Amino acid sequence: MRTSHIWTVALLLVAVSAFTACSSENANWSEDPSMPHSEQEQIALLTMRGDVGTLTQPAMEGRETGTRGADMAGQWLSGRMIQSSLSAAGDSGYFQNFVYTPHPAVQVHGNVDENGQVQDKALGQALVLPIEGFNVLGASNASAGSWGVIGAHYDHLGWGDENSLFRPEQDEDSLQIHPGADDNASGVAVMLELARRNKLSPLASHAVLFAGFSGEEKGLWGSNHFCDEPTLAMDSVRWMLNFDMVGRMHGDTLAVYGVGTSPVWPAMLDSCNTAGLHFVVTESGVGPSDHTSFYYEDVPVLHFFTGQHPDYHRPSDTAEKLNQEGMLAVADLAQCLVAELDNLVEVPFTATVDTTAEPNPDFKVTLGVMPDYMFSGSGMRIDGVNPGRPAKGAGMERGDVVVKMGDLEIVDMMSYMKGLSLFEPGQSTKVQVLRGGELLTLDVTWD
Repeated sequence: MRTSHIWTVALLLVAVSAFTACSSENANWSEDPSMPHSEQEQIALLTMRGDVGTLTQPAMEGRETGTRGADMAGQWLSGRMIQSSLSAAGDSGYFQNFVYTPHPAVQVHGNVDENGQVQDKALGQALVLPIEGFNVLGASNASAGSWGVIGAHYDHLGWGDENSLFRPEQDEDSLQIHPGADDNASGVAVMLELARRNKLSPLASHAVLFAGFSGEEKGLWGSNHFCDEPTLAMDSVRWMLNFDMVGRMHGDTLAVYGVGTSPVWPAMLDSCNTAGLHFVVTESGVGPSDHTSFYYEDVPVLHFFTGQHPDYHRPSDTAEKLNQEGMLAVADLAQCLVAELDNLVEVPFTATVDTTAEPNPDFKVTLGVMPDYMFSGSGMRIDGVNPGRPAKGAGMERGDVVVKMGDLEIVDMMSYMKGLSLFEPGQSTKVQVLRGGELLTLDVTWD
């Protein structure tokens, strides 16, 4: 973990922001003012709002792993854990350092020099590898023996790393900070809300690790490192709950992944669903977030997700768009689950079918859309259409459901991905979509 004399000023700024993050700039969170709240609910909403506001402030510069912004976020996160009376559970206090050398090399933007000036901001200026990062780990009741893990990644894309979906002009001034409010300040805020509640009244009699992982956006670096070199005995970890993008709940719908990793999950989710949420469940314990690292260690996992949106991995993923009522519902659900888990003698693990283990199709073309991963019907529902891409040129719209590409019937994401491997750039294909119950046939020219 890098340190320098600028930390004194940087941490002072973060400390001040922790008290001011509930100011007017964050007052536009989506909230129903007519909904009555108890005193504790009001505290929870204000605290989560403040945490998201701090993580998304410009000083954090998008929290890309390997930059000062991510280091600042991690230092702030350790302070929040101290406030929640969690004990240090890293290999260096609250921190677990890791070094990763990606192949091929990746670009990291947003380093700041000793004068506070942004360096490496322009495209094409990659930082020297390897990249250093650190997990932030705090424990409750560490002497209890067996463990549960409540995790969320605190890193994001900085000024726009290789995973950004923002397409600026190729000049320095067009780059923008990616604040990552939903991805994943929302998940960190829920994790910290659970830590706050745990301080008031322990969530469980066994030990609980609150884990802020870094490097998730780069490829689960932090959680992989933790599972490879754990700071506690992995064979004592009973379960893991992961929160990644839980800030954009639409209606009452919540996606829950990993339901097949233990036979206890379905009944437990049902008994804890006092809010009447509509669960979109997936059995597999493998997915693009940190729960996957624990699943591969035979740990039962659940991953919570409120859905994709057009602001994903873009500078427009900002705090005022979050649904704080939805985040409160996720926190309430998780608190109940932890209490239910505490009553079990064991939480048996079940291996699930890993659909990602199937041979990956060799994609030759792209449609240029964002799939709706919350869609449970037949076909592939479009959640966003990128300008200048084949779908836009063919007249596709958000909400269209792709049901046929050429002669291939599209029934789910796997068949959609298979379809992308069947066509060549420049080829034209008939694609059928459902729009408001009407079947449309559109001409797509692939690129």
